Amino acid sequence: MEFSTFLFYMFAAVMVVAGLRVITSRNPVHAALYLVLAFFNAAGIWMVLRAEFLAIALVLVYVGAVMVLFLFVVMMLDINLERIRQGFWSYLPLGLVIAAVLVVEMAVVVGGKWFGVDAMPMPAEAAGPYSNTKSLAWLMFTDFVYPFELASFILLVAMIAAISLTLRSRPGNKAIDPAKQIAVKREDRIRIVSMPADTND
Repeated sequence: MEFSTFLFYMFAAVMVVAGLRVITSRNPVHAALYLVLAFFNAAGIWMVLRAEFLAIALVLVYVGAVMVLFLFVVMMLDINLERIRQGFWSYLPLGLVIAAVLVVEMAVVVGGKWFGVDAMPMPAEAAGPYSNTKSLAWLMFTDFVYPFELASFILLVAMIAAISLTLRSRPGNKAIDPAKQIAVKREDRIRIVSMPADTND
């Protein structure tokens, strides 16, 4: 057995165990941490398969952003665990049906004649040093530079719109105006009062 095959099975086994612990853990914080472990092992599998860009994107986007946000939400909100567990057995048959459909779809994609691993085209640089991150960057900033910039502009507009929708003036808000803080003078804040000395002992 090659070392890359051993790494693949090791990452896959840990990811399966972590995925099972995500859905069986009673504590939502523990479930989120197991999901982080599953994401890290999935990134390791991507690295073994020489898909460095997908591995880095998985760690940065899901582990670094989505899971951190999820952990903050879980820890800051008072979640009623008993209410979450209600209705588990009633939704179990539907969940099993959806899981079976997903397993069949993955089996068709992985083991199919047209979608199998053998049908995937290998790059010409596969025999030597090859980096799909370099190839993606080359295509992104040459042939697809205008769609990439357009997508970036759309995301920037969406971010500004989300900030504008949540930024509202509320009565009694104790927000600080930086311009007023900078314009403050010493005479406006300090007053020197002359008082007679107390000579009574």
